[in-house]
Amino acid sequence: MNDFRSLKVLDRFRQAFEWLGADYGVMRKILQVKLTLDSRRVPTVFSQSARRPSAKPKQAKDENQFVKSMWFYGLLGLLLIVPFVLMGQNYVFQMSIVFSVLMFLIATAMISDFSTVLLDVRDKPVLYTKPISPRTIGMAKAVHIGLYLFFLTASVTAAPLVAGLIRHGIAFALLFAAGIVLSDIFILVLTALMYLLVLRFFDGEKLKDMINYVQIALSVAIMVGYQFAARAFDLVDFRVAFAPKWWLIFIPPVWFGSAFEWLLGGNGSRLVVVLALLALVVPVVSMFAYAKLMPSFERNLLKLSQSGAGGGERRFRRAMTGGWSRLICAAGEETTFFRFAWNMLGNERDFKLKVYPSLGFSLIFPFIFLFNALQDQSWDAFSSGKSYLTVYFSLIVIPTLVIMLKYSGKYKGAWIYRTAPLTSAAPLYKGTLKAVLVKLFLPVFVVVAVAFTLLYGVRIVPDLIAVLLASYLYAAVCFQSLRKALPFSEPFAAARQREGMLLIPLMFVAFGFAGLHYAGTLVPFGLVAYIALLLTANVWAWKQAFRRL
Repeated sequence: MNDFRSLKVLDRFRQAFEWLGADYGVMRKILQVKLTLDSRRVPTVFSQSARRPSAKPKQAKDENQFVKSMWFYGLLGLLLIVPFVLMGQNYVFQMSIVFSVLMFLIATAMISDFSTVLLDVRDKPVLYTKPISPRTIGMAKAVHIGLYLFFLTASVTAAPLVAGLIRHGIAFALLFAAGIVLSDIFILVLTALMYLLVLRFFDGEKLKDMINYVQIALSVAIMVGYQFAARAFDLVDFRVAFAPKWWLIFIPPVWFGSAFEWLLGGNGSRLVVVLALLALVVPVVSMFAYAKLMPSFERNLLKLSQSGAGGGERRFRRAMTGGWSRLICAAGEETTFFRFAWNMLGNERDFKLKVYPSLGFSLIFPFIFLFNALQDQSWDAFSSGKSYLTVYFSLIVIPTLVIMLKYSGKYKGAWIYRTAPLTSAAPLYKGTLKAVLVKLFLPVFVVVAVAFTLLYGVRIVPDLIAVLLASYLYAAVCFQSLRKALPFSEPFAAARQREGMLLIPLMFVAFGFAGLHYAGTLVPFGLVAYIALLLTANVWAWKQAFRRL
């Protein structure tokens, strides 16, 4: 095992750890093992761009891949944060944006990569059976978490801190550093308390699912948060003016921006002071709450070893799968592969981790463009207009689903296809594509369609039927246009960047459907003709797409 540099730095604080009651020699060995195990895990940020493993692999090195990925987070900090730091002295605006980006980057990294550190239960069956004090084990875990949070935050904020020091001076840099520490504490505690809440009422399997589902929540929250944050500022003669509103107390980035406005900008209004104090009080109070709840958190972590749904839930899933397969699949092989793909999509966590954020964007984009349209017109004009066609933005997830269908974390099981007595691969591809559309795309579309129906009334129901038909035709077009491989048969590391580049022209195909739909609404019976055209095109396209497989 490597003697990591971070451990050599910790050696200088040996006496401090021993004063806190930890056996430093044992703690150091535990950390060395943890960091060595972490070095074999590829960060999520690189999981799709990693190259296919070589036929003649080089000798493995115990290098921490998470630490090696820090340059990427540093680049994000340079590109996304530094420009706002270098702005003028409208502190509440620029620093609210800075902390919005910073907190989002750290939170998403924690959820995708950091959860394996925060929720590490590997040491419990090994260390707790040895003559090692609980304080030493707890201290090792705390230092392990602290190391990763430090590396992540330092990489993102190094360039912005230097830029702030040069542009605004030492007082700005010190306040910025303090805000970074407090925001880290807030994000860490909020994440841990969220996990604790789930573990308190559910089993470990639900928590593992939640780590995937939170990708959608974060994607939606950041898009909605930017919309609300932007409405806290008004452009007056091309200058940003702060518009204090009570609901800003629910937007943490504005707390930290208000601290700069108060202490450096001289704005001592009551709301600004309250928001600035929240930036200090909430992280400190949450840290004490975390320390108080830590024993309960550690006890509930044992649930992570529990898995599997109950009998009633399994029966419900089987009934759901069987019902959909009978409804939309031809009998025989297609039904079998529909059920197989349905189960894979429900159990494949790596697939969820890479696809669910796209589901979040396809869910929220129609509403973002919808509300932007609402700002420019009255409610009567809005509800009687045709801005409901923004529902086509929900189709942007379909090319991603089709591309990712060929990848899996369990790709080595693809040998099962070779043993299946198939005369044609068409039922395999068709059943799998139908399963992903029903299980992943259809719920997103239903949520958007119900919301749009409440806004515009039942008059748009035929339009929504047309959009649904267009989505299935669009799926067939995407399948025909993209590289084909057996479903779930390739590792995620083999994902090709060229396929991602095809998403742009395919998005224009979706916008083409929206244009045809709009044109159909301009002539009598045009929508009926468009629906009839979609029905005919779907029958033809689904036959052509799978004809030579």
